Amino acid sequence: MIKTDAIIVGAGPTGLFAVHQLGIIGLKCEVIDNLDRPGGQCIELYPDKPIYDIPGIPECTGGQLTEGLLKQIKPFKNNFHLGQRVEEIKQEDNSWIVKTNSGNFFAAPNIIIAGGVGSFEPRKLSLKEAEKFEGKQVLYSVTNKDLFKNKKLSIFGGGDSALDWALELSKSNEITLIHRRNEFRGAAHTLNEIKKKEKEGKIIVKTPYNIKSILGDSVLSGIEIEHENGKVEKIKTDYILSFFGLIMKLGPIADWGLNIDKKTIPVNTESFQTNKEGIFAVGDICNYPGKLKLILSGFHEAALAARACFKRARPNETYRFEFTTASKSIHDRLGLKK
Repeated sequence: MIKTDAIIVGAGPTGLFAVHQLGIIGLKCEVIDNLDRPGGQCIELYPDKPIYDIPGIPECTGGQLTEGLLKQIKPFKNNFHLGQRVEEIKQEDNSWIVKTNSGNFFAAPNIIIAGGVGSFEPRKLSLKEAEKFEGKQVLYSVTNKDLFKNKKLSIFGGGDSALDWALELSKSNEITLIHRRNEFRGAAHTLNEIKKKEKEGKIIVKTPYNIKSILGDSVLSGIEIEHENGKVEKIKTDYILSFFGLIMKLGPIADWGLNIDKKTIPVNTESFQTNKEGIFAVGDICNYPGKLKLILSGFHEAALAARACFKRARPNETYRFEFTTASKSIHDRLGLKK
């Protein structure tokens, strides 16, 4: 059981800023996200696209914003629990007990839901035989690349994730990159690197092909892929990495006893608390009159939710507002030198 002051569900920009706001007032937190890296929609959907409405930053990409937020929270040394989804919550006295699909348990008086429009889930292979290998030899994210060392990998997808992992894993593996179209969607420099690796024989590119079947009983041994002209090829493989994009679902949040309105969670605007005491919702997932789905709005919501968390985490202490420009205690928490 991991005990803390607050559990943040979602590691997108609003969730990351909530870490900062909790940290500067002296509260600890644990961050849980279904994706395999922080950043949420910013890093998954538009890592290289410009954002023009962050105060004080005329232009930045989703990737740059995520990088800046991670740098901003570094002094607080919070833990990320990535590739995990919150499955169950229950209340015990003044604490909420949270269980993830990985079997990890957390306890805290506060939960901040910063899950965007719900949890991102990978778009899975449609083949029935894929199910028995999922989590073993059929994977939708990479959490430990050493697992694949000196193995034969079949990577499916035509976007940045498929291309980036094909390049990274080609350093120590045999890679076959398979896409259902002739054209890939990726940054120009990435596509150039793929072509270079293909010429060097380090990556085999198969287009336009779809997966037809998975071979093997208890152990995956290969795949069959089908060209758009009907030609079928067999490929020996140890692992399938599928990057067909993400789908967004409200997921288990819908079963937590929270008021839900059109896949969003109504909150009060004083603290962004939901109908459950100690559970707050910020960012795109929360709803109130006048709500704007802007990152800067999520930052405001996270700041107020963090202060409300203080009251529950430190019931015998009085919260005193301090400016970051002049507060010695905040400077100490940030590790600033005098």
